[in-house]
Amino acid sequence: MFGYALRRVLTAIPIILITITVCFFILRLAPGGPFDGERALPPDVMKNLRAHYNLDQPLYMQFLFYIGGVLRGDFGPSMVMEDFSVSRLISIGLPFTLMLGFSAFIVGTLAGLVAGAIAAVNQNKWPDYLLVFVVLIPIIIPNFLMANLAQLVFGVYLRWLPVGGYQPGAFLNLVMPIIILALPHGARVARLTRGSMIEVLGTNYVRTARSKGLGTRLILARHAVKPALIPVVSYLGPGLSYLLTGSLVVEQVFALPGIGKYFITAALNRDYGLVLGTTILYVFIILALNLIVDILYAWLDPKVRYR
Repeated sequence: MFGYALRRVLTAIPIILITITVCFFILRLAPGGPFDGERALPPDVMKNLRAHYNLDQPLYMQFLFYIGGVLRGDFGPSMVMEDFSVSRLISIGLPFTLMLGFSAFIVGTLAGLVAGAIAAVNQNKWPDYLLVFVVLIPIIIPNFLMANLAQLVFGVYLRWLPVGGYQPGAFLNLVMPIIILALPHGARVARLTRGSMIEVLGTNYVRTARSKGLGTRLILARHAVKPALIPVVSYLGPGLSYLLTGSLVVEQVFALPGIGKYFITAALNRDYGLVLGTTILYVFIILALNLIVDILYAWLDPKVRYR
């Protein structure tokens, strides 16, 4: 198992390098730049700015400078937000983004597992039909539209929850963002759990357990839950990465102090360093989560062996 994990880590290195290369050259070759505004800067000021950020160097030299900085753990300065490095901005916004994403992950996963199990046990009955209909709604409707609708209904009309913003300790401000993020994740988990649980409940060993007089709860706890979780676990890694990346838009809609605010501002203003830094961060998170999911397979299914 350790050898497999080590090989996965080693194979992740060229993936990260390819991602950095592609994103770097796409940003640099796109028209426009971080210092192009409605009012053009004087030529001398533009020349000094380009020299300060090494933009006057050939493109391949800029790439080598950037790779050298990344290897030292330095993502460079922000070209739009003065006196801030990319690492500093990420360290400011990342804890909140992780908190928001993991909270939505826990809420959505637990709700999806319970809903999927209830639908599977009541297959082709009214609870099954109702849950299948309900979980389709957050999958069809984009989360930014759901966020605007939630703000309008629960924030403006009913005035139950704040429509946006956040201050330390203002947990009510997090209720709507967490639910909006958790809804599509929980819906996908519920669909996977339902399908997997129905398949497991139809296996021979479950029929044998029923013939021995075991109750439904005991059968689920001892024989059905663990094998039914295998396809769900395969989704949890990409699902969590989807929550962390999808939270960028939700953070912007609810005016939350996460990475989303910096990333969207950087993308609009062509802040090369901040866009590349957040991209590398999310690639690393996705690769790490996929590695964890693959290792969990061996615990859930003893037949799985990594050689």
